[in-house]
Amino acid sequence: MALLRIVEAQVSSFSLPDLLLILGGGAVAFLLSYLFTFGVIKFCTRFDLLDRPTKERDRIHKKPVPRLGGVAIFLAFVVASLIFYASNHEVKPDEMIRFILLMAASLLLVAVHAYDDVRGMRALHKFIVQSLAVVIILGPWNWHFYGIILFGFSNPFGVAVEHPGLPWYQQPIISILIHKPDITWLAIPAVIVTWFWFTGMTNTINFVDGLDGLATGVVGITGFFITIISIYLGQYTIGLLAGIFTGAVLGFLPHNWSPAKIFMGDSGAQFLGFMLAALSIMGGAKLALALMVLGVPILDVAVIIVSRLRRGQSFAQPDTTSHLHYRLMATGLNAKQICYIFYGLTTAFGLLALSLPKGVKIVGLLLVGATMLFLTFWLDNLQKQRETLLNSPRPPLSDEQESNPTGGEHHHARLQTES
Repeated sequence: MALLRIVEAQVSSFSLPDLLLILGGGAVAFLLSYLFTFGVIKFCTRFDLLDRPTKERDRIHKKPVPRLGGVAIFLAFVVASLIFYASNHEVKPDEMIRFILLMAASLLLVAVHAYDDVRGMRALHKFIVQSLAVVIILGPWNWHFYGIILFGFSNPFGVAVEHPGLPWYQQPIISILIHKPDITWLAIPAVIVTWFWFTGMTNTINFVDGLDGLATGVVGITGFFITIISIYLGQYTIGLLAGIFTGAVLGFLPHNWSPAKIFMGDSGAQFLGFMLAALSIMGGAKLALALMVLGVPILDVAVIIVSRLRRGQSFAQPDTTSHLHYRLMATGLNAKQICYIFYGLTTAFGLLALSLPKGVKIVGLLLVGATMLFLTFWLDNLQKQRETLLNSPRPPLSDEQESNPTGGEHHHARLQTES
């Protein structure tokens, strides 16, 4: 109901063609992604570009699976964006520059990580490529950042309109030393924060991509909520781009649903994470929503990274046990059930983020943290109970049980038959 009220409140500020264009862009991106994936599957099968089961993963997949699904998602997004976004006369010149930079950075990530999916790359090299993509998206030129840079946060306790004489804690925007995207020494903290946001979100989605349909569905839901909040804020062109992205991601989901016919690979996960990072700060005011909707996966990755660094391990080390989705699988849940749990949490926090007033969003973020703590302690308790059962001494067998190693049930059945 809250979602419907928000959409209805903003429909009057949009013309019907605008809304239809967003829906049409998403629908076309969905269809293209769905169709392109068939071609990628055939291409990977033809040239033996398959992800083969290993001892760590053979509990999930028993046979080779194509692993370049991210290419289909990217191509669908690019084609639909050129049709609906790039040719739209309402897109301003500065927005077009950011779009071109976003496409260039995404192309770099997809191309390099498609190679990684096929041949493999060192984690350091992939991290360098991510950093280069951030430099591209910043668009530094002629002492100005023409791309996307995060140099301010919406102040949940600030006033609606800025005026002279306001103390810093009442300003509507808390700036990171700079108030406009000029290249100066004061811009260094803003560049670092932007780099951290993009690489952090990119690697979060990459880590979440551990089960069939998990990352695809979570990112699709998040993209949908970014589309809605963009409409709510009157940011039509950003809403259009987010809608196209959402359609491209969800068009891949039928192929990626358990049991998956294709994986998105690092090429897909990196692209999805990078796009979410960009869409959540384009136009401002969506950072809190992204943190709430993706709060559980973000906290899961953060806890694991800190734990690995404390043990002297690489934060990029592959892991099939520590992540929340793998720990849920250890309780006996299957991939589909775990996806439903993550989808439910993502949707619930998305609705909460839309319905909470600006000054109360901090409560939503605290609720996300409390949810993650509950899941962590609950899974730790289950693991301790299992370890206790495994390590507990078994009662000694009676003489009758020792003489009948097939067990009591078989012995009981034999006696009933004889009688």
